Amino acid sequence: MTNIKSFNSYIEQSIIGNWEQDALTDYKGATLQFNDVARKIEKIHILFENSGVHQGDKIAICGRNSSHWAVTFLATLTYGAVAVPILHEFTPEQIYNIVNHSESKLLFVGDVVAPTIKAEEMPQLEGIIHLPDFSLILSRSEKLTYAREHLNLMFGSKFPKYFRKEHVHYYQDKPEDLALINYTSGTTGFSKGVMLPYRALWGNLNFCLTRLGNLVHSNTSMVCILPMAHMYGLSIEFIFGFCHGIHLYFLTRLPSPSLIADAFREVKPSLIVAVPLIIEKIIRKRVFPRIQNNVVRLLLSMPVISKKVREKICNDVYQAFGGNMYELIIGGAALNQEIEEFLKKIEFPFTVGYGATECAPLISYSDYKDFIPKSCGTSVDYMETKILSDDPENNPGEIITRGVNVMLGYYKNEEATRQALDEDGWYHTGDLGTMNSEGHIFIRGRIKNMLLGGNGQNIYPEEIEDKLNSMALVNESLIIQKDNQLIGLVHPDTDEAKALGFSKEDLENIMEQNRKELNDKLPAFSKITAIILHEEEFAKTPKKSIKRYLYQNTI
Repeated sequence: MTNIKSFNSYIEQSIIGNWEQDALTDYKGATLQFNDVARKIEKIHILFENSGVHQGDKIAICGRNSSHWAVTFLATLTYGAVAVPILHEFTPEQIYNIVNHSESKLLFVGDVVAPTIKAEEMPQLEGIIHLPDFSLILSRSEKLTYAREHLNLMFGSKFPKYFRKEHVHYYQDKPEDLALINYTSGTTGFSKGVMLPYRALWGNLNFCLTRLGNLVHSNTSMVCILPMAHMYGLSIEFIFGFCHGIHLYFLTRLPSPSLIADAFREVKPSLIVAVPLIIEKIIRKRVFPRIQNNVVRLLLSMPVISKKVREKICNDVYQAFGGNMYELIIGGAALNQEIEEFLKKIEFPFTVGYGATECAPLISYSDYKDFIPKSCGTSVDYMETKILSDDPENNPGEIITRGVNVMLGYYKNEEATRQALDEDGWYHTGDLGTMNSEGHIFIRGRIKNMLLGGNGQNIYPEEIEDKLNSMALVNESLIIQKDNQLIGLVHPDTDEAKALGFSKEDLENIMEQNRKELNDKLPAFSKITAIILHEEEFAKTPKKSIKRYLYQNTI
């Protein structure tokens, strides 16, 4: 039987143990020490208590990553309320639906979101609070108005001398208590509220502390690139980082490759957690142009010299990521094979993990020293994983998993819960994969994305797209099926095409050449019949997966 400690006790211990250390920084802005975080948490607890918020009430948080977003989340869980993180990239209508569906009592919003929403669309809310300064945007409760206006007075009355670490005592959660509801932003367009208990957060945190805690030291720094409203960023960057005493930097604005590169140089993070798209853009734009020339190719082909050249390239890439990290953890989507092969060839310290919102999110991971190319690790602690196939090593089947990290179900959606969780507690991921004899998982694609060839063959569009994305002037691609024919939609690298002076006709000719080269690498049943240019970037989920459902009827 797994001995599951109170999740909130980890937050409490980290605050007390790191009291005068730097905790949270808005990049290019203010820094909060752990004692500052504790003080702000206490004020939010006083606000909750005096405005009628009870344990189990839902508190929605919607805004870009920031120190105050982090503080609000910590204050919600340590009070015993239920956090409802909402991606700031959601439309106002999606925000209304989530706030109303979750029955949230309060909504904390960032300055980008605040002007776009209408309070009348969320009639159950008792108040809307502005994240940058915790001011009231809306109050439908006299108790809330009074509590906010007299908050400093109440705090001073409760702690007449000064607020000390001895005053830090938080709600003692039980493993099955509901901690948060995280609404998925999947590629189907349908958002479901994933109910995650404290044990799922504990399972992810305890694994990270056990496996990474001795390798990534406390009192170092990390850059939080991923949105905290998404479980990958919330658990692996923020919760692990905060509970391990790491100084966290929030970019507070759209994380462009140039902004991220600047932050890496300045912060020198000890661990980097990212989605493939960010890593691919940095390497394609900042690394490949410097090494893909005749001189470097010649040196790499010379056995005596090539090892030193690879070491030099590896060091250059390492410095581009700040020059201080233990490893780069990639997850959220498949890593492009060309990029993966390049990183492996130069012996760069990277690994690829696998997870789902429904597992808060970790399912599998391996340290970079144990990483096998094209895999995504082995099952994490407290979880077991298997493939529904008569030959799991060779014939793909659905990946299913069960254990401490698995959700309670979908909020107010029993039918979807029954489809995802079977009677034995296995979560059915909807992903297809294989598993080798050592337990390393290899993902083939999503079941719902799999296409059938004319003779019933299974076609995995992700595998074709991966090859196509490495070809000339292809920025990103999508394979769709029309009348038993496979068509490639390609968003070209318009910046590169413009720099080379290429016309649309030139691009079409290049794509036709790409098509022929691609088909030479594919079996007969998965060859594509045409490539069609798509002028705009494909719409994506926050973890940067293309929203496929939007493009099925494009042609």
